Amino acid sequence: MTTSLLRTAQPTARRSLSGIVFGVLSALSAIALLAASAHLITHAAEQPPILFLTLSMVGVRAFALARAFFRYLERLASHDAAFRQLAVVRTELYRRLVRIAPAGLGGTDRGDLLSRMVSDVDALQDLPLRVVQPLIVSGVASAVSVAGVAFFSPRAALVLAAGLAVAFVVGCAAADALARRSERALADRRGALSGAVLDTVQNLDVLTAFDALDGQLDRVARLDDDLRRAARRRATSTGVVAALMSLLSGATVFATIVVAAPTVAGGDLSGPSFALVALVPLAVFEIVGSVPTAVLAWRRVRASGERLESAVPAVAPAGVVVDEVPRGDEPAAVGGADVVDAASARLPLPPAGGTALRLAALSAAWPGSTSPALDTVDLDLRVGERVVVEGPSGAGKSTLAAVLARFLDHRGRYEVGGVDASTVPADRVRATVGLIEQAPYLFDESVRQNLLFARDSATDDDLWAVLDRVDLADWVRARGGLDARLGERGALVSGGQAQRISLARALLHGFPVLVLDEPTAGLDADLAERLVADVLATAQQEGTTVLLISHVPVDDALVTRRVRVEAGRIVDATRAS
Repeated sequence: MTTSLLRTAQPTARRSLSGIVFGVLSALSAIALLAASAHLITHAAEQPPILFLTLSMVGVRAFALARAFFRYLERLASHDAAFRQLAVVRTELYRRLVRIAPAGLGGTDRGDLLSRMVSDVDALQDLPLRVVQPLIVSGVASAVSVAGVAFFSPRAALVLAAGLAVAFVVGCAAADALARRSERALADRRGALSGAVLDTVQNLDVLTAFDALDGQLDRVARLDDDLRRAARRRATSTGVVAALMSLLSGATVFATIVVAAPTVAGGDLSGPSFALVALVPLAVFEIVGSVPTAVLAWRRVRASGERLESAVPAVAPAGVVVDEVPRGDEPAAVGGADVVDAASARLPLPPAGGTALRLAALSAAWPGSTSPALDTVDLDLRVGERVVVEGPSGAGKSTLAAVLARFLDHRGRYEVGGVDASTVPADRVRATVGLIEQAPYLFDESVRQNLLFARDSATDDDLWAVLDRVDLADWVRARGGLDARLGERGALVSGGQAQRISLARALLHGFPVLVLDEPTAGLDADLAERLVADVLATAQQEGTTVLLISHVPVDDALVTRRVRVEAGRIVDATRAS
């Protein structure tokens, strides 16, 4: 729920207390400064002996220094608490992200998700800084001010209390009415613009090649205009509320003068005290003016919380496999034991010829979908087999890959080495069943670093050996060795080289079972056939069990069986000739 996320964004009472205390002291010092200044000026106009002004003069200096001093301490303490808590929020969100990715993020655009994880997370710091603390400080400062004015003039105190009450109610109602729609609209437009800009930057070469760049830039400009209009509406709302508070402040001062003036004429209130009670509302309303702003900030925080919650919910969507993420210094447990290496996490498979994977009456659907993408699928994959899964686009082949990698949950039975996959942590299944996707991700790092994350204990000799197995060793040497960089998202390598690097990582990790989901997507026919042949030949040499999802024709000599999927069902399963 959004309330749990917002609760996480609010620092603990112990951490918030110092900032609130310093904020109250700073606000009271500002009010006392105006009161002391008004008293000093009016009393000095009466030309008393200088000694009678000493106390007021010292008070003005003291309150002026105290206001700045406590303001500095308040800023230091409150922002320290807010920023520390923001780290907790980010950690919690990334923990949620890891738990449900990738199947649970299919409904969120990448650019919009980036905007939410940056801009919307940053907006949550406004909860302690611009919502909770201003409300507490304003309430305490108002109560103390009314009590202080009552000491000089009970009538003026009643007027001040009434003016503050009206300001609280009217200002908050006006702010809420004006900002109810603008904040969510602003956040949505910001996310849409971020997504469009990211699409433009990442696909600049394609847009240029197809002469579609101008149209995309026009789309970015339209989204920018929408965002600017939404920001202008929010600024207008803020200005209207500020003007309303100024009007109420002036009205309260005028009413205070009206009710307090007769007491001056009657001798019950001195001239300097009259100036004090008449001008104190100006200082108090300057503090209370943050209350409607707090309402506007609350709307902004609430909208950001809702956007984050919709993208990264605390409760995983139906159908998504939840990976439990260790907290703090907790070890990552696998089956009750600490993970030492990938081999210790793997599920044991039987000897060659035994059943590696078994699917029985298996069905699966993507989050938000009402119809299953796989429907009562039965399939056995034996150790050492190389099986090709064929079928038209949308038949359910990629869904099958997501189920095997435990990204997507299922109904029915899915066994790995005779163990029900739903009864063991997903990490153990993924340590046994590796997935190579259509577009493998390459980091903007060297070849070495892109391989080492598969097995960080590998030596350079291990890396060269695995590169040689995927026929990339000569290419890497020609580029300058293992320190050659691959560019952002592998921009400096071809599609075929990216797939080979991905295969090298899988071999280095040592997956007993490999699932390849359209590894030749985007490659020309000759390169695609050569890559598939190399992958299957390498797998045969290594004794790796392979499930290959591909539109590219595969030589019968390289595979042991073919499976055809249509409309989520297996319609044909034949042994290769």
